[in-house]
Amino acid sequence: MTRVFAYQAKKRGVLLHSAPRALRLGSPKTKGLAMSGMKTLALISVLALPTLAEAKPPLREVKEIDDELYYIAIANEISEYCPSISGRRLKAIGVMWGLKSKANNLGYSDTEIRAYVDSDTEKDRMRAKGEAYLAQNGVTYENPNSFCTLGQKEIERNSAIGVYLRAN
Repeated sequence: MTRVFAYQAKKRGVLLHSAPRALRLGSPKTKGLAMSGMKTLALISVLALPTLAEAKPPLREVKEIDDELYYIAIANEISEYCPSISGRRLKAIGVMWGLKSKANNLGYSDTEIRAYVDSDTEKDRMRAKGEAYLAQNGVTYENPNSFCTLGQKEIERNSAIGVYLRAN
């Protein structure tokens, strides 16, 4: 039985990189180019990541979030002006927490969400949209009963607005 030790195997060309240079796969120069190409690709993807994050639409354009906030705002307005209808505030708060979570999952930071919610421009836009809806349905601020009429209709239809209202 012949024993082969590491120093003997090295002489026979068994160890890694012990083959003649011409027989090795890839020269050091091509390996270096491949690695530098990979590094460049990784660097470009890391630098492009913030650009992709900035490419998301403003929250006002995310329909599933903006519309739900609109429904809650209309229901709140109805409950404020109609004494016989109250708002389901806990339900609305729960939905708003869910909307915040959804916005976070879509890549929006808490700062971006807070900026959207606190924006005077967005509040004015939402108010104008809501007042147009109320006027379209015959509601006037001079006639609080018109809020009650619309509220009852929304509750009976179990509409997106009506689910946030409760008749007293």
